[in-house]
Amino acid sequence: MSKPELDIKDVPSPLQWITLSLQHLFAMFGATILVPYLVGLSPAMALISSGLGTLAFLMITKWQVPAYLGSSFAYIAPIIAAKTAGGPGAAMLGSFLAGLVYGVVALVIKKAGYRWIMNLLPPIVVGPVIIVIGLALAGTAVNMAMNNLEGKYSLLHFSAALVTLAATIIFSIYVKKKLSLIPILGGIIVGYLYSLAVGLVDLSPVKKAAIFEMPDFFIPIVDYKVNVTLDLVLLMVPVAIVTLSEHIGHQLVLSKVVGRDLIKKPGLHRSILGDGTATMISALIGGPPKTTYGENIGVLAITRVYSVYVLAGAAVFAIIFGFIGKVTALISSIPTPVMGGVSILLFGIIASSGLRMLVDSKVDFGDKRNLVISSVILVIGIGGAFIKVSDQFQIQGMALAAILGVMLNLILPGREEVKDNMFQLENEENNDNVA
Repeated sequence: MSKPELDIKDVPSPLQWITLSLQHLFAMFGATILVPYLVGLSPAMALISSGLGTLAFLMITKWQVPAYLGSSFAYIAPIIAAKTAGGPGAAMLGSFLAGLVYGVVALVIKKAGYRWIMNLLPPIVVGPVIIVIGLALAGTAVNMAMNNLEGKYSLLHFSAALVTLAATIIFSIYVKKKLSLIPILGGIIVGYLYSLAVGLVDLSPVKKAAIFEMPDFFIPIVDYKVNVTLDLVLLMVPVAIVTLSEHIGHQLVLSKVVGRDLIKKPGLHRSILGDGTATMISALIGGPPKTTYGENIGVLAITRVYSVYVLAGAAVFAIIFGFIGKVTALISSIPTPVMGGVSILLFGIIASSGLRMLVDSKVDFGDKRNLVISSVILVIGIGGAFIKVSDQFQIQGMALAAILGVMLNLILPGREEVKDNMFQLENEENNDNVA
């Protein structure tokens, strides 16, 4: 491994600090604001909660794990379902409960070690579930891309989506070096400019917005009357199975990038606790659940700047941006087809990254056991199957697929012990990750 420009505890110069932190901010920006856009939450709160969550993560990991935490795509469908059933308070409370699961897992790992969770969540379970996350959202992306505000097909709107998609692909494939790290943001900017030219953008809210503006903070239990029901628990909590495996994979990749075994020191239990704490903080103020971001790991790999102070700087910038009213209004003015165009590629990449996990882990589909597990997960998850015993007891789609996958892996004969490196993904500097 080549010598780092700045190691984990190195403090950058003021100018370096600002520029390098802004680079991390831009790397996560597009994906982080896309999630609240899709689920109807505040983009400002997504930015603020990502900053606060990242700072909490850095403190819990003793300033030894250079990672940024942004909005998680795994919770998009559950949040929409929870909001439909019980309002935004239900979605936030469900997110908080999912964060608590991280705390419990962290405690068990501290006492019993970490191999048990890798055996509970092998690639043959995690890969298909990640594919489900992407493909289950495909219809949402296409509808956003093709339809106007009335929900009817519009060639003009679809053209904005296609321009955005083309720009995002160009940024991903043809643009080199640092700009290739922000294909989502680049695509959104190009799509926005095209939409502005063809009259799809309303800038009046941006003109009216104040420079500094208090975002919509709320505490679910205080601002909304929300009951903790079994249905809410089963809707949100099982998704933690997916995000926990994603977290483990990112920590293994990050360890390789920085040249330290972060699983052992400061410990997987600390990073998982930090991730869960970030999600709970986010839930308490109205932001989406959090996860470590592969985009920012890619920035670390390319720049060889591993300083946690740079990541902390990016977190502070995110918090500041959340309080700038004109920035929030500008984000809100992005036309739906622009986000739809980005989503077509991004959701496909999510699904493809699940496939890639299976390939990298050399899962043998000549083995009927693996074929059965993956087949059940894919059809149950993408087909939208659910178990409903009563209005208070319902397990849906991706959560049901994940639970069945874990059960089949434990029950069917021929299960192998998972090696530590089976979750390791190569070339994480590309943006083909689950956010």
